[in-house]
Amino acid sequence: MSNLLYRYAELIDSGQLAAAAELFRYARIHTGSEQLPLDAEGLLQTWQSMLRLYPCGTPRTKHMITNPIVEVDEAAGRASCCSYYTVFQATDDFPLQPIITERYQDEFECVDGEWRFSFRDYTLVDQMGDLSRHLKSSGL
Repeated sequence: MSNLLYRYAELIDSGQLAAAAELFRYARIHTGSEQLPLDAEGLLQTWQSMLRLYPCGTPRTKHMITNPIVEVDEAAGRASCCSYYTVFQATDDFPLQPIITERYQDEFECVDGEWRFSFRDYTLVDQMGDLSRHLKSSGL
């Protein structure tokens, strides 16, 4: 399951938003909005509308996912994970710095021997820095 966390970070940081969203194909995504939880397509549309991609095709970020606390129920084929993340960003006119810290609350399920995301909570923001070069708009 930790590999899913790290694969997500790698895909987002390399600008592969569709591949990152595909990791959540079978997951419910909680964003805090009053709408129903997002599916993978809704998540991709949200990222495409919010995230600034640079000419290199990336958001010029590095997601550092740390402190994963994983609890597994092998018999039920389910697991949960609480982890921290810090996003660093640098652009030509923006020196390297942390821009946001948050926690992920994830749930996983094992189907045909493969673990996959079944839920993610994106509402656990702890600290925000300068997101002006990361987001297209001023809100999350």
